[in-house]
Amino acid sequence: MFWFWDPTMIIVLPAILLALFAQLRVQSTYARYSQVPVGNGLTGAAVAAEILRRNGLSIETARGAGAPAGSSSSVQIERINGVLSDHYDPRTRTLSLSSDVYDGASVAAVGVAAHETGHAIQHAREYAPLALRSAMVPTVQFGSWLAWPIFILGFLFHSGTMVQLGILVYTAIVAFTVVTLPVEFDASARALRALREEGLVTADELRGVRSVLTAAALTYVAAATTAILELVRMLLLAKREE
Repeated sequence: MFWFWDPTMIIVLPAILLALFAQLRVQSTYARYSQVPVGNGLTGAAVAAEILRRNGLSIETARGAGAPAGSSSSVQIERINGVLSDHYDPRTRTLSLSSDVYDGASVAAVGVAAHETGHAIQHAREYAPLALRSAMVPTVQFGSWLAWPIFILGFLFHSGTMVQLGILVYTAIVAFTVVTLPVEFDASARALRALREEGLVTADELRGVRSVLTAAALTYVAAATTAILELVRMLLLAKREE
């Protein structure tokens, strides 16, 4: 069987096209608003620090490698390499911003920094979907490598148990992508609200931030859609081979 060219691939094709569109959209939107400066001149790191402070969270000085995280009300902001590599790690309470965002004083930089700060606030407020997603990470990291190999080996060795195991493992990946949606949408909502209520951007700049975050959100929708349709494909393949 030609797994990657199986006729059931047509089920996943719309999601693949959506994912490509989403990636192009986020890159073009980010590039556009990276050229639009914010009037107050604040960098992404400065905006993140300000939002954290105004939400009762302190900024922690840099820790050494392997050092434990500080108190539950402290967050470390660090500069990292890469483009759009920004993220918040709840295990170490570290807000990692790419150089363009950390040092940038653009609408795009401020929007991305505020969004990632939204995750830090979620963590501090014990936002349930974030806690659930964090708990799922080890399983998903394991499953992302093994789901399809287990599934395919099940066919090669005529093992229904392995086929079902592959489906079960992939179901965890689907669940992760679905749980990610409210986490990301809520972080963007918190970012927009903080920027507006704290007066950190103008109304025009806020519209630009919203465009950046909406484009980013589309990538998560595409990921969830792709995962769901891949699961449907696995179920159809399994049923066809019964």
